[in-house]
Amino acid sequence: MKLEDYNGFCASLPAATHVVQWGGADVWKVGGKVFAIGGHNREGQIFVTFKCSDMAFDVLKEQPGCRPAPYLASRGMKWIQRQTSQSVDDAALRDYLRESHRLVVLKLTKLARSELGLG
Repeated sequence: MKLEDYNGFCASLPAATHVVQWGGADVWKVGGKVFAIGGHNREGQIFVTFKCSDMAFDVLKEQPGCRPAPYLASRGMKWIQRQTSQSVDDAALRDYLRESHRLVVLKLTKLARSELGLG
């Protein structure tokens, strides 16, 4: 997946907004809450960081090409950084991004979800 593909997919999710922050990372939010972070490493390869369930975190953190997300996971949050497509191909990454979006939406207040048209 290229950064343009990542941004295009995240843009297609309901009520998603984009900002560039934290040293040039492409950050996607819903209701002001982050659900995905994308950027390039020193070698120019894309990395994507996303929120996941406890079970997915436990599985993915052991997979080649994935690791607990720097800063976020060390604070007890269940976030994974996909560094290569070795274990998580692009189709699976889109599924994880969709789930990350859903998990963040679930944490929003009912009023915020309603205002964003997210039921």
